[in-house]
Amino acid sequence: MKKQKLLGVGTSYKTIKSEKVGVLTGILYMAPYKLSGKNVCPNASAGCAAACLNTAGRGAMNVVQAARLKKTNRFFEDRQQFLWDLVIEIGALRRKAKARGMKAAVRLNGTSDLPYEKYKVRDTGKNIMELFPDIQFYDYTKLETRITKGQLPANYHLTFSRAEDNDHKVDQVLEHTSAAVVFAGDALPETWRGYPVIDGDEHDARFTDAGPGTIIGLLAKGRGKKDETGFVINI
Repeated sequence: MKKQKLLGVGTSYKTIKSEKVGVLTGILYMAPYKLSGKNVCPNASAGCAAACLNTAGRGAMNVVQAARLKKTNRFFEDRQQFLWDLVIEIGALRRKAKARGMKAAVRLNGTSDLPYEKYKVRDTGKNIMELFPDIQFYDYTKLETRITKGQLPANYHLTFSRAEDNDHKVDQVLEHTSAAVVFAGDALPETWRGYPVIDGDEHDARFTDAGPGTIIGLLAKGRGKKDETGFVINI
């Protein structure tokens, strides 16, 4: 039986848009929050869980949901084999990107928030990022300590994900990186709390445009348009 692929390439609307800035992205989607019985989003707020884009686009299909659940179970049942499978797929992505004259990038937390920098691949003593120093890894996280206190690999870019319960941490985190903020309405503000806002819906390659002190503005989508928790900002 053919083994299920972990990384999706050319399957996400935003990562496809990243190709216009020369980035070919592989993205890993799991069953978010506690849908699998295991919590892969340990700091998810009520608003984030309710507005999760897990069911956006192709995610609404039962077959896609089943595939994400299967990947999540694989991670918890045999993490080392899961990591080795990722190594093989990332190597293939690197070759594909090189053939197309593009930069390879990997987002391991498409719908999760797991600290991959802490997971060592068996027999190597290194994490995934350290095994591929020529590939750019990036993610969004609500675990601010990964940004402010963690020892992140040089090729791993993290954007802080602002929510209604971690809003008080935004200023501190912005000293180190960018922060994603979801706004209501049809247009983004030019600034928010004095910080410049860029359009995060243009593409997903945050490592190309998001330095410290930058707000990654995202417009509320799907269930997020009905948010009443404070997760979505009304301007």
